[in-house]
Amino acid sequence: MYYDCMETPFGEFTIVLSAAGALTHLVFAEEIDTRRVGAAARAAARVHDRSATANVRQQLAEYFAGKRHTFSVPLAPQGTTFQLQVWAQLQQIAYGQTRTYDDLARQLGKPRAARAVGAANGQNPISILIPCHRLVGSSGSLTGYAGGLDAKRRLLELEAAGVRSA
Repeated sequence: MYYDCMETPFGEFTIVLSAAGALTHLVFAEEIDTRRVGAAARAAARVHDRSATANVRQQLAEYFAGKRHTFSVPLAPQGTTFQLQVWAQLQQIAYGQTRTYDDLARQLGKPRAARAVGAANGQNPISILIPCHRLVGSSGSLTGYAGGLDAKRRLLELEAAGVRSA
C-alpha cells in the first residue's frame, strides 16, 4: 500500500492506494489516526510514494480547479455489504446535484433506512470520489461531513459553479 498527502483549498487530504493501485482511502489528513482509517491504511502511512499517487493528485487538482466532474481512478473501499451499496449509490449522484438520506434509502429499496444510510455515509473512506458531501438533510439542510459543514458547503458551491459554467 502507498500513501501521499495533498494540500487542497479544503485542507490537507491523505491518499492511500492498495498495492494494485486502487484508491482505498481519501480522507482529511487529521482523520488518518481515527477509526475511519483502518489498520492497513495506517500501516501504509509508512510507504510514502508520490509517483504512485500522481494520477489521483492530478484528478483531484482538476476537480478543485472546477475542470473535472468525474473521476477515472479505480476504487477499492472496504466496508459492510450495506456500506458498499450506499457508497455505490452515492457515486450515481451527478456532479452539482444533491440527494437526501431518504432519497438514497428509497433508491436502495430500504425506505426506512435513512439513518443507516447516514451512518454508512459517515464511514465513507473515499471522500470526494465517493461524494458523501452530496447528501443533505430532508429539508435540504447541510448535515454532517468529516471536513466540517463549511467544507461541505464550499464543495457544493464549487460543483454548482462548475455546472453553471459548463
